[in-house]
Amino acid sequence: MAKGHKDKVAVITGAASGLGQAFAKRLAEDGVNVACVDIADAAPTAKLVEAAGRKAIAIKCDVSSEDSVKAMAAKVNETFGRADIVINSAGIFPQTDLGTLTFADWKRILGINLDGTFLVSMAFIPGMKQRGWGRIISMSSSTFGSVVTGFVPYVSSKAGIIGFTRAMASELGPFGITVNAIQPGLTRTPGATGRPPRAGFATMDDEFNAVAQVQAIKRIEEPDDLVGAASFLTSDDAAFITGQTMNVDGGRVRS
Repeated sequence: MAKGHKDKVAVITGAASGLGQAFAKRLAEDGVNVACVDIADAAPTAKLVEAAGRKAIAIKCDVSSEDSVKAMAAKVNETFGRADIVINSAGIFPQTDLGTLTFADWKRILGINLDGTFLVSMAFIPGMKQRGWGRIISMSSSTFGSVVTGFVPYVSSKAGIIGFTRAMASELGPFGITVNAIQPGLTRTPGATGRPPRAGFATMDDEFNAVAQVQAIKRIEEPDDLVGAASFLTSDDAAFITGQTMNVDGGRVRS
């Protein structure tokens, strides 16, 4: 069990599958109760949390909607009385050819990836400030430091996550709240396996394997490769670490 985790409450978005589900399972093993938040059904993730001996609730929420986030926060507070940890892992990453990119496409991707991070974090910051303890982690992406095409809104949203993390760390440091980001590489999640491969690759397996070969650790990244970083950054051991973006991508991007 990580230091300081016992009986804390975490809100994890994108928790129905992939990274969010992996984070929920690991934090439950660390002793954390979890609100599993997703626009999809996160009940299976809540069962994983309960199987680890912790309390859980599954809440449907559109993180890009202010009203939906307010309703979600009210349910969390009604159930647990507070949230100590927020992990913003809800996000989408469709390929968008620049020649056909519309403003509606841009707003949808930024709305979920960046606006959602802002709305969910802001919903729980007042309580964290009052209690003098909080942990906020958001997902950036190693695409921010990579040469890729077809992802202008996505990469822009992930750059925004880094800016949000750095600025919010300065605002919230005096209140015992740390704000950090994790930067995964191409990870084998349902969202990644379900999209078409980038140009030049016949299948997503081809793309996964090609990315693995430009990493120092030459294997495909899995959700469980990221849970240790989340566990550490939400623990008391990381109380003096804030405003940072941690690459967890097998050594593909260096910082």
